[in-house]
Amino acid sequence: MRCRHCRDPLVSTFVDLGSSPPSNAYLTADRLAGPETWYPLRVMVCDNCRLVQTEDFAAAEELFDAEYAYFSGFSRSWVAHCERYASDMTDRFGLDTGSQVVEVASNDGTLLRLFHKRGMRCTGIEPTASTASAARGLGLHVLQEFLTRTSADRMVSEGLVADLLVANNVVAHVPDIDDFVDACGRLLAPGGVATLEFPHLMRLVAEGQFDTIYHEHFSYLSLTVICRIAESVGLAVLDVEEIPTHGGSLRVFLQRAETGVHPPCMAVSMLLSTEAEAGMDGPDFYAGFQERADRIKDDLLRFLLDARRDGRTVVGYGAAAKGNTLLNYAGVRPDLLRFVVDQNPAKQGRYLPGSRIPIVPEDSLIAARPDHILILPWNLREEVEERLAYVRDWGATFATAIPELQVW
Repeated sequence: MRCRHCRDPLVSTFVDLGSSPPSNAYLTADRLAGPETWYPLRVMVCDNCRLVQTEDFAAAEELFDAEYAYFSGFSRSWVAHCERYASDMTDRFGLDTGSQVVEVASNDGTLLRLFHKRGMRCTGIEPTASTASAARGLGLHVLQEFLTRTSADRMVSEGLVADLLVANNVVAHVPDIDDFVDACGRLLAPGGVATLEFPHLMRLVAEGQFDTIYHEHFSYLSLTVICRIAESVGLAVLDVEEIPTHGGSLRVFLQRAETGVHPPCMAVSMLLSTEAEAGMDGPDFYAGFQERADRIKDDLLRFLLDARRDGRTVVGYGAAAKGNTLLNYAGVRPDLLRFVVDQNPAKQGRYLPGSRIPIVPEDSLIAARPDHILILPWNLREEVEERLAYVRDWGATFATAIPELQVW
């Protein structure tokens, strides 16, 4: 396999997590009697450009199908993040009712509707039928397709040009990253701005966040790599912000290199220096991540096995994709984790891919009165602990596995 960006051969392994089904391929009861498709989950690092990337086994069309079950509106903290984003972008770039906002991977419309409520012209681009339908139910205009250079050129010919292009938490999900970033640039008005949000590889490595790795994430990114990709397609990074979402992410601002009107901010050069000081352009930074992942896996298994031996019940909270990576790598099954609670009705009554642990509503948690609740989306730890504060009444404790096992 060759690097998705520079096309050099990939020879260095970043981490090998065995194999697993796609992390969002939740099972219905009638599918439990049948087989699942498992793909290797090995991540490579390019020795030339330092893009960290999965090996090519699953196509995007297989991962983001009609039954895709991630709906962004079910996380209170994520909704609050979207509200801050809409307010900040409106103020910073002077957006008004004459502005055109385009969101790529608009999901269920949680973010885009906030610009729509402000009277702006809004278009969503979303390939999954389930979430596109939900967004249309909010009165949003949604194009159900993947964004590519070809589709972007067609959209521009039909009059779609973005003053603000929102591509948050999507750039890691595309197999042809150069094509995607170029497509975003083609949709921009001459003075328009695009934002990309993605988990920051520097934080992922520092905190052992290997559960952020799954088949739907084709790339794992630093600012250094994004700058290289942007430059290669005629875009320039004008600003960057470090934000807390997904355990530590970057928000990168892009504009056309030739026609952009915004001066670059010092934050870009400062973070590039920080990444260089961390060694992200050399091989040592990427060594040892496998050992960190294995230690986290072993500690989780020890906790679950000890609980079962002592007669204590453990259940999970949050049927998130990252939890599926963790559980499948550790080989956890319902004998160790009885069920997982999730607020999303689209997931309730289904089963986690691979582990086949049942997904249930919160009522089941109250009825079972477990001894421990393992919070799988550890980045939402505070939100979950606040929501489930009542479990303290029967003496239950919370646990997270990453960045290290904690029980409290």
